[in-house]
Amino acid sequence: MDALPTQEPKTASARLKDLAISDSGFVFDPMTGITSTVNPTGRFILLQLKEGATPEQIEAALREAFDLVEGDDLHRDVREFLLVLREQGLLPREGEA
Repeated sequence: MDALPTQEPKTASARLKDLAISDSGFVFDPMTGITSTVNPTGRFILLQLKEGATPEQIEAALREAFDLVEGDDLHRDVREFLLVLREQGLLPREGEA
């Protein structure tokens, strides 16, 4: 009997691109079947990441879209959200491609 071909596990960036994100912030990961919800800011960040934005570009876009001022809170909040995404396997860990 021939062995079934195995699929390579999806990379974190491929999983991120496959996420389904609704206008209301409902998020579906088709690889795992996990669903979750995010607030408008989280939705905005996810959409920016899917387009390939860097953390710095995301911060600038957030300031513009939500009329925010420059500050440490925004920087910290974006980094914390990205850390959660890394822990969920949706972004590569630091130093990984």
